[in-house]
Amino acid sequence: MVVVTGATGHIGNVLVRELSARNEKIKAVIPFGEDTTAIKDLDLEIVRGDVRDIELLKQAIEGANIVYHLAGIISILPGKRWLLQEVNVKGTRNVVEACLKSRVKRLVYVSSIHAIKEPPRGTVIDETQPFDPSSVLGDYAKSKAQATLEVLEGVRKGLDAVIVCPTGVIGPYDFKGSDMGQLILSYIHNKMKACIDGAYDFVDVRDVAKGIVLAAEKGKKGQSYILSGERISVPGLFSMLEKITGIRAPKFKVPCQLARVIGIVATPYYLLTKSKPLITKDSIDVLASNSYISSQKAKHELGYTSRPIWESLVDSVTWFKQGILKSINSGTPQDGIKPA
Repeated sequence: MVVVTGATGHIGNVLVRELSARNEKIKAVIPFGEDTTAIKDLDLEIVRGDVRDIELLKQAIEGANIVYHLAGIISILPGKRWLLQEVNVKGTRNVVEACLKSRVKRLVYVSSIHAIKEPPRGTVIDETQPFDPSSVLGDYAKSKAQATLEVLEGVRKGLDAVIVCPTGVIGPYDFKGSDMGQLILSYIHNKMKACIDGAYDFVDVRDVAKGIVLAAEKGKKGQSYILSGERISVPGLFSMLEKITGIRAPKFKVPCQLARVIGIVATPYYLLTKSKPLITKDSIDVLASNSYISSQKAKHELGYTSRPIWESLVDSVTWFKQGILKSINSGTPQDGIKPA
């Protein structure tokens, strides 16, 4: 049996699909009130509970061979520091303790590329850089770095754990509308009027899910593996979306410095309306950061591979359009898939 936390998220539900295809017996720990649309047709056992509840985790994990820990809060808005610490850091500490208590054979923790200290420009980001909470961008990245250190502390106590660090995740099955999913949806609805002059590394969610399973099978105890894809500029990304959708890409480019100011000014609006932001100070800092990232270690040790971003974008657009059509025909917009 395997246990998955965060099974309803973008990576989580695709991981469950990958595990189901391998005929694994799956138990998913899902918070009370969480929408399970993303996994409703999959064969698995659902345990309702919170990763902050250590006793529930111990019961849920008991008897598991492998635990995949993906549960966490993703936020690029300010004001979430306490929740990020409670769920991402304390929750991970609880998972580590529960795994040690139950003598789980292996824990795979899904961290983030943002948890790794960014080296100077001109230096490729790889696993030789440390997880340093004091040297990363924003509260989310800090919480992921701290959570990763909790896992490494568990390794020092005898836990067999492996860490994976995906880059910017894109692809189908994005039921909740991730940040990249919202960007693609906005493009489909012809709402993108400008593009930011930045770049990033994007990886297909299906390749990440396979990489996570490979880490469980072949990863070395205490090691971390970067799961990256392809680096592309935002104008290049929009150019691909133009060819895929037939919708003209915006020609007006906003410099990162100006976009950063816009992000700061727009943040109170996002907080007030509780809407999903496309631009914040932290998101622009990421696009302006060093995005030359290597997954050579994962390729060499795990057999990890990643597909071209073009394929990921085609499949994302197709998946979202199918959701929009289904939503319009039923008259009930799905979460994260709203018609224009």
